[in-house]
Amino acid sequence: MAAPSPSEAARLAEAAAQWLCWDKNTKTSEIVKQLVAEENTGELQKCFGSRMEFGTAGLRAAMGAGISQMNELTIIQTTQGFCRYLEKNFSDLKKRGVVIGFDARAHPSSGSSSKRFARLAATTLISQGIPVYLFSNITPTPFVPYAITHLKLSAGIMITASHNPKQDNGYKVYWENGAQITSPHDKGISQAIEENQEPWPQAWDDSLADSSLLLHDPYVTINKDYFKDIQKHCFHRDINKETKLKFVHTSVHGVGHEFVQSAFSAFDFKPPFAVPEQKDPDPEFPTVKYPNPEEGKGVLTLSFALAEKEGAGIILANDPDADRLLVAEKQESGEWKVFSGNELGALLGWWIFTCWKNQNQDPSAIKDVYMLSSTVSSKILRAIALKEGFHFEETLTGFKWMGNRAKQLMDQGKTVLFAFEEAIGYMCSPVVLDKDGVSAAAITAEMSSWLATKNLSLSQQLKAIYDEYGYHITKASYFICHDPKTIKELFENLRNYDGKNIYPKTCGKFKVSGIRDLTTGYDSSQPDQKAVLPTSKSSQMITFTFANGGVATMRTSGTEPKIKYYSELCAPPGNSDPEQLKKELDELVSAIEECFFQPEKNKLQPKAE
Repeated sequence: MAAPSPSEAARLAEAAAQWLCWDKNTKTSEIVKQLVAEENTGELQKCFGSRMEFGTAGLRAAMGAGISQMNELTIIQTTQGFCRYLEKNFSDLKKRGVVIGFDARAHPSSGSSSKRFARLAATTLISQGIPVYLFSNITPTPFVPYAITHLKLSAGIMITASHNPKQDNGYKVYWENGAQITSPHDKGISQAIEENQEPWPQAWDDSLADSSLLLHDPYVTINKDYFKDIQKHCFHRDINKETKLKFVHTSVHGVGHEFVQSAFSAFDFKPPFAVPEQKDPDPEFPTVKYPNPEEGKGVLTLSFALAEKEGAGIILANDPDADRLLVAEKQESGEWKVFSGNELGALLGWWIFTCWKNQNQDPSAIKDVYMLSSTVSSKILRAIALKEGFHFEETLTGFKWMGNRAKQLMDQGKTVLFAFEEAIGYMCSPVVLDKDGVSAAAITAEMSSWLATKNLSLSQQLKAIYDEYGYHITKASYFICHDPKTIKELFENLRNYDGKNIYPKTCGKFKVSGIRDLTTGYDSSQPDQKAVLPTSKSSQMITFTFANGGVATMRTSGTEPKIKYYSELCAPPGNSDPEQLKKELDELVSAIEECFFQPEKNKLQPKAE
């Protein structure tokens, strides 16, 4: 990195001096003092280059000193901005209040932890007379949106970096409807943070919160009511009690252990076997390279070993904040099959609809039933909906879109049965308008146990779904790229592939039949060539439809330095040669990687297998 110019070096020194006036955390202020004394402009640039951007996913960054990282001062500043924005939007904020949850992350070198961040956020709000419902202990992320609607609060904050590397933390924000915020709330909050940087007089004084009548602990109430509410989705208690199936659960050093145990108990199951080395929260995540179950088998090594030892046939893995769920099943061959997010989405969609149909004999009720998935997820729910007669809707990527859309539909008197995204996120109950890996674990266990009474495995049932509704073969991966300029050029190259403003007409031997660009708002399939889904200039996303029935989307990640791709081949029912479809999809994906990503030219790093 080039050395900062003299004017930039002066700006950094000024930012650091201002920081030292405000920061009361001895560890982070010590780090900054040392950098100033050493005139270490490179490191100062890393800490003070630019403020973390507050987006619809809130904040997500490494823990450390300065305005570019997550620390006590930036948490106070963020909460001050959020507080002023809430005051502007809710006249009854001081009656209703805000819920705050936190995971088990910690960062000893900067004296940071999720719990400490949550306490400071609570203190900041209480200092302004706002009631705060601060969980006294770690909770899964879904408990925050659940508490908002259950207790009729104005908003919620969850301190978590979900499945990110151990040095990261995050600040996730929910609105009064119990869904994550969408634009323009992020812009409004961001603006308010800029305007409220100096810590308020009592913001650091967390003893103030302890003695305040405005501080409430919702832990016991929410723990009781949540598990009572998800029991509405338990339809086969007798089978659950008697099942011979054994389950292994891992919380991957995160918060999920005791909550999944409680969910199993709420569904009358025996407790799942918990992976002992991973069941207790540990911010170091010592047994895994990445604490992300999406990375597949590497995260499950200890789970496989425990399952073999106990004779368990199904593994349920949560990510560290327990809002996602990965499932694996032992096959007759002795191999383990790890289900993709799309495959489990197909199974849960089929199961939840089947349960609903058994409960609702009135044939006219189906016209008010909806399922949702994101635009980069498998279209399997669309195929089921077409045949069964319920509604399917597609949203932009991310649960903020599905949660908000689900709430709109529910407010119109519709029934939203299920929503999912391929990134192993499932909303199986409308009591949480976000992905929830706790309820999904119990519902998956019940589905597995019911299938076992019919001598069917999850894999066999998945095949039955594809036989009935048509095969949907998917493949997704990503390339790592730390250079925003390269990423922008890669996408601009696709927009001007065959000359100015001319997108690709072919990809290797595959003919492109349609283009939708949600960065620019172009959609070749629409009469006016304008995309129906909302567009966003701040993120890159192009979807290609191919003449062979294939669809592929390339997009940038909002939280990681990745360019992701998602591809799918959909065959009509009756075309049941999955091996041939897989081969064709593999060829299509290779062509996309080679022609559209050009990894050698763009110096892209492939996903580590």
